[in-house]
Amino acid sequence: MSQYQVSIKETNNHTIIKFEVNTFITQHQSFEFNNIDDAKNSPLAQQLFYLPFVKKVYISGNFIAVERYNIVEWKDVQEEVAQQIEAFLNNGGVVVEEDAKPKKVPVTVYAESTPNPATMKFVANKKLVTTSYEFTSIDEAIVSPLASELFHFPFVKAVFFDENYVSITKYDMADWNDITMEIREFIRSYIEQGKEILKPDAQQVLKKTTEQLDESFEALDDTSKEIVNILEEYVKPAVASDGGNIQFESYNPDSKVVKVILQGACSGCPSSTFTLKSGIENMLKEMLQGKISTVEAING
Repeated sequence: MSQYQVSIKETNNHTIIKFEVNTFITQHQSFEFNNIDDAKNSPLAQQLFYLPFVKKVYISGNFIAVERYNIVEWKDVQEEVAQQIEAFLNNGGVVVEEDAKPKKVPVTVYAESTPNPATMKFVANKKLVTTSYEFTSIDEAIVSPLASELFHFPFVKAVFFDENYVSITKYDMADWNDITMEIREFIRSYIEQGKEILKPDAQQVLKKTTEQLDESFEALDDTSKEIVNILEEYVKPAVASDGGNIQFESYNPDSKVVKVILQGACSGCPSSTFTLKSGIENMLKEMLQGKISTVEAING
């Protein structure tokens, strides 16, 4: 089974297409190549420049953005390019050689309060992970060098990653006014140095690969699939903006009880019970009439 999967994402610029990979291909560094000579330190970019319509290649995080000349339309060639990139990666091709100089993009991190007074959200201007991860101890964080480092701060109780932010839950011993600047600068410096956020096998170990997630979803009954889809579409974007996540755990068709796991800022949040009952439970009852009696958080 292929380790790398490439999906096609349109951009606001009709000449540029993003080819998004299901895992990171650079250490949070960005590289820009304007021609094949420019790309001497990137075998992947060099291969792409052999395509006559490729004007510019930009590699960053978990994607390759390609700008085309007007001799073709993307709809005619994008599938072929995606397959070529996927084959290159799965055949062990080198994306960027170690001595390549990344394009200097300043890393910024800002702190954002959440509805949970014990949790602060630290938002970066770079994508950090491709899916969400939560660690509640340094033992759990063995697959994440960044989370492990954060647990060395005595006041850090839990670490939650999603897309471009880190939510940190603290112990009561510390006050955010005293520690926010220190954590923000630590995270910013860590990312800027191109250090590893997650180990390469983290997705596999934590069963977060695309294949594992698809397999887990397909094993669910029809009602559970509907619940997962509703949570993904209507609930997760809202709670993510608050630095948290709600993960489906189980559905009992006899008792009609849905069990979920609260993560990040949602875990231990004073308003989470209200959100769970007045928001999520009511939504599921309305959208899946007769199938839902209650929603419970197993860690709430």
